[in-house]
Amino acid sequence: MEYKLYSMIRNQYRIYFQGGIKMNKTEFIAAIAEEAGLSKTDAAKAVKAFTDVVVEEMKKGEKIQLVGFGTFEVSKRPERQGINPATKEKITIAAANVPKFKAGAGLKNALN
Repeated sequence: MEYKLYSMIRNQYRIYFQGGIKMNKTEFIAAIAEEAGLSKTDAAKAVKAFTDVVVEEMKKGEKIQLVGFGTFEVSKRPERQGINPATKEKITIAAANVPKFKAGAGLKNALN
C-alpha cells in the first residue's frame, strides 16, 4: 500500500513540477476530430490505424518517414554491462530494440 501511495505522489509531482502530461489520448482524439471535421469515433479509428501501422512497420524494422513531420525508426541497443544500484553487483543488460522519433525540419521550424 505504501508503495502505491509513494508512486501516486511521485507521478503527481512529475505532472505538476516537471511539465507532465499536457494532452492525453482522449483529448488528442477530440482535437483531431475538430481539426479534420470528423466524429470522435472516426478520429479514434484514424488514430488507432495510424498507431497500429507505425507499430507493425517498426516491428519489421522498417523506418516510417513523414516528410515535414518526422521519422519513426527502431534503434538496436547492444548488450551492455551495468551495475545493480542496490547491491553494486555487475549485471548484463540484454540487447533491445528501442523506438526512436526524429523531428523533421517542418516540425522543428513550427516550434521556433
